[in-house]
Amino acid sequence: MRSQILRIFMAAAGVAGLAQAHHSFAAEYDSHQPVTLKGVLSKIEWTNPHSWIYVDVKGEDGKVTTWTVEFGAPNALLRRGLRKSDFPTGVELTVTGYRAKDASTTMNGTSVKFADGRSLFTGSSEPDGPRAEQ
Repeated sequence: MRSQILRIFMAAAGVAGLAQAHHSFAAEYDSHQPVTLKGVLSKIEWTNPHSWIYVDVKGEDGKVTTWTVEFGAPNALLRRGLRKSDFPTGVELTVTGYRAKDASTTMNGTSVKFADGRSLFTGSSEPDGPRAEQ
């Protein structure tokens, strides 16, 4: 009986954790604030429920600001044909997406264009988020 109660508790805690970690696009990002960044990829986190890249952007004053860019889940990116190895650190890229409502240096990325011309759709699969035109 105890082991069954423990299993139920653990399952409920797992579901609650997933629900808390997941969020809607509209809750955090502003579809009226499109952003385009040019910079250097400094880090990638290929994690659930969303992947993240970190882009170092040099301002006109020469100061470097690191932007945090949310992508879709790793499984969604894999289904689109993307791999973690497609994002080597140090590569120059241009990221488009939508700025966070809190005006931080965080955005929801929809696409990435590399210096060699490759362009990848990386937007999250949020049902209430804007879609990249394909």
